[in-house]
Amino acid sequence: MKYILYILTLLITLNSYSQEEKKYIRAGNQQYKDKKYEEANASYKKALEKNSQSLKADFNLGDALYQQKKYDEAIQQFQKIADKTTDKELQSKAYHNLGNSFLESKKYEESIAAYKKSLRNKPIDDETRYNLSYAQKMLQKQQEQQKKDQEQNKDKDKKDEQNKDKDKDKKDDQNKDKDKKDEKSDEKKDKDEKKEEQPKQNQLSKEDAQRMLDALNNKEKEVQEKLKTKKIKGQKVVIEKDW
Repeated sequence: MKYILYILTLLITLNSYSQEEKKYIRAGNQQYKDKKYEEANASYKKALEKNSQSLKADFNLGDALYQQKKYDEAIQQFQKIADKTTDKELQSKAYHNLGNSFLESKKYEESIAAYKKSLRNKPIDDETRYNLSYAQKMLQKQQEQQKKDQEQNKDKDKKDEQNKDKDKDKKDDQNKDKDKKDEKSDEKKDKDEKKEEQPKQNQLSKEDAQRMLDALNNKEKEVQEKLKTKKIKGQKVVIEKDW
């Protein structure tokens, strides 16, 4: 008898939890419809607190996260549903929304893979096919842009290297010109110094000039004395006669 009461109590409790879960899901759906996505987010989480296995609450929570542009969290949510469910219809929807979340994150390769998985579960789905085609075009465009950016970076690196070499050559030339100018300046300086030294070397002091002048005067006197002596010696003496 007590086992029957336990089972009845359990059923009542589960039914109570189920009712609360549905209540929160309904509240979340209305909030989602009113574009109150944060409030809807909170309601779906409360529903999951009542029943952690609620696929409806999980799925709708993913949608609310997507609408809040919380794409990384939405990706985790839809991936969890896709891995957990065996229902092909629900799995197809989960992969479709997973593809949309990857698409918004500009992860085009992952988006394409998700859309393809969605189509495996539901081959006739025009919206998923359209999104797949769009994601493929965006991936092609992204790859072309990446290739273009790489080429531009290579050209930029090449130009930078050429400019660096030019700057180096220019600097070397400037240094050579400077060295030449310095050499000419040094040569001119040496010449100027020599010019300045020459007058100094030729210039006599007053004392030296006076000594040279005295020597010349003495020499002149000696010469005059010698000439005078010679003149006296060669001169005839005239004697007056005493008549």
